Amino acid sequence: MSEDDGVERSAMLLMSLGEEVAVEVFKFLGPREVQQLGAKMSVMTSLNRDTTREVLQQFRAEMEQKGGLTIDSDQYLRSVLTRALGNEKGSVMIERILEGEDNSGIESLKWMEPLSVADMIRNEHPQIIATILVHLESDQASEILKLFPERLRNDVMLRIATLEGVQPTALKELNIALTQLLTGRVSTKRSAMGGVKVAANILNYLGGTMEGAVVGSIKDFDADLAQQIQDEMFVFEDLLALDDRAIQTVMREVQNDSLILALKGTTQDMRNKIFKNMSQRAAESLKEDLESKGPVKLSDVEREQKEILKIVRRLADEGQIILGGKGGDEGMVS
Repeated sequence: MSEDDGVERSAMLLMSLGEEVAVEVFKFLGPREVQQLGAKMSVMTSLNRDTTREVLQQFRAEMEQKGGLTIDSDQYLRSVLTRALGNEKGSVMIERILEGEDNSGIESLKWMEPLSVADMIRNEHPQIIATILVHLESDQASEILKLFPERLRNDVMLRIATLEGVQPTALKELNIALTQLLTGRVSTKRSAMGGVKVAANILNYLGGTMEGAVVGSIKDFDADLAQQIQDEMFVFEDLLALDDRAIQTVMREVQNDSLILALKGTTQDMRNKIFKNMSQRAAESLKEDLESKGPVKLSDVEREQKEILKIVRRLADEGQIILGGKGGDEGMVS
């Protein structure tokens, strides 16, 4: 079952369980999960009775299978987070949860629109801005960066790329300054945030001329650092470097409509790479859809390519595929 199928079934489950239960469930979810479920629920005008019954039966069967088990909760959590997020991200999240680190001030920013966050932090010192952004999701951080003047954007990205960690006391002071709500224990370990990989992930979402300007600015400061960042970056055309098995794994997770839009702005080599990893019937159908689609906005193409890249990075973090790293403005493409 794909991630999108899982979100849809979860949305159906919450809708069928009623408002009060849904409210209680939402209290335990993060910003991204709430957004995904909310988007699905907003378009559900009616629930098919048979499908709803199937979802409820499946949920009940899974709960009965898991009920009454005695487990080592710490070990279970480590296993689940490592498998779900990959070793690096999983380790960071495990440290936050098991060692009681409280980033409530910064965490609250994840629920805010990029414009609101940008307005709140744009006048802070670039080092403080960098420290905040590395705690956010890469796509949200990139949207915030787009709202900054070029000089500030370049300065912040340079600091993100050279940020080796955040001292616990500094993180505590930052949270107090943001919300006055920090109350948890402070770990004696340095938070593993920032660095070349984080900078590359954020740049992947910037795209276009902004990405080039930021990389150029970093290159002027430190050419080796800029090259390290570019080596970590992964763009849509880099899918050509994936082996056939990896492409097939990715395609199983991508919706057909998303793939059609994403391929509208690619080379023939990229399209051929996709076609050869589909059944002949599916490939012919995709070719016909591409030809009949007509011109589309480049911004729509880039949006869908970014969505597919999110899937690619998730699969890489989970160890299902291996990436070979490397590092558009508004218009129309045919």
